[in-house]
Amino acid sequence: MSAIGRLATHHVGLNVTDLDRSLSFYGDVLGFDVLGEGKEDGSRFAFLGQGGSLVLTLWQQADDAYAPGRAGLHHLAFEAESLDHVRAAEAALTARGATFAYDGLVAHREGAASGGIFFHDPDGTRLEISVPKGAEELPAPSDSAPTCGFF
Repeated sequence: MSAIGRLATHHVGLNVTDLDRSLSFYGDVLGFDVLGEGKEDGSRFAFLGQGGSLVLTLWQQADDAYAPGRAGLHHLAFEAESLDHVRAAEAALTARGATFAYDGLVAHREGAASGGIFFHDPDGTRLEISVPKGAEELPAPSDSAPTCGFF
């Protein structure tokens, strides 16, 4: 281990074009609570979490949608408790009109124990909700490449 020690992700900050729209998506659809909101120098922001723990910060300071060809965030992945929870998220996202990269739940690769759903937020940011095990019987869009790498 390095002199820094073990690091863990504390939270992820996302730039959004419309904070109200993003709050509705991340709150109403994905179940995040607003832990705090603010405004400074014309930019609005919100802290989102679950169980009182900070998970995401949303910053309304983007002029354009997410661009997958630019350096930076590739995708943001959330781990669910079970495949049933992933299916519930898929139903909520479908009802909301979210766009999916693949039809239904898929394995991360052929025969992998892990898998889930891959979709986009209102600004086009690529998101994943998956489980680490139990997905062995799910289809895989690719034989060997990780599913999360190509949407």
